[in-house]
Amino acid sequence: MIENKKEMINIIGAEYIASAVKPEQFPEEKMLEIAFIGRSNVGKSSLINSLTRTRNLARISGTPGKTQTINFFKLRAKYYEDESVKDFYLVDLPGYGYAKTGKSARKIWASFIEKYFLTSEQIYCVCQLIDIRHDPMQSDIDMFKWLVKNNLPVFVIATKADKISKNAVNKNIARIKKALGVPELMILPYSSVKNDGRSYLLDFIGEALVE
Repeated sequence: MIENKKEMINIIGAEYIASAVKPEQFPEEKMLEIAFIGRSNVGKSSLINSLTRTRNLARISGTPGKTQTINFFKLRAKYYEDESVKDFYLVDLPGYGYAKTGKSARKIWASFIEKYFLTSEQIYCVCQLIDIRHDPMQSDIDMFKWLVKNNLPVFVIATKADKISKNAVNKNIARIKKALGVPELMILPYSSVKNDGRSYLLDFIGEALVE
């Protein structure tokens, strides 16, 4: 398990801005975007709430496929070193692999998610969440390969790391790397319950904002 450490930035503000299913509904104000995507029930909402330390910023549900829009949250980051402040969008994307409303809804969702990925000029990185307890499913592999094929930077985060033993973390990370076909891939184990991995994710975001 990655231990927590002193992070580069502190999230001092987080607010919901907009929900969209087409580019015309995206926020008018342009700024760097860090997108989060994963299978339904991978723990995306819990991770977003853990990262921002804002309870219920992203709604947590036991019902897969609840998020059906692209949700934009404006986050404000303050650097510890010089106290400078920078804003960015955290973009919460619908979960793939499940849609309670059926195959037609999945096709619609896939279409507007793809359009977002291919048209937004502000995306810095796509954080793909994969459940560390299990081998990646085919939809995880397909999404990863699609993002890479379309030249979108991917940062893989292995969620629910508190659900397995510390000894199992490295073993399962290795299995995820093998399934994705990239042995040298950096994967961040994350626990939303214990906030393990949060400092490293904050540093990643902090460095992105500097760039």
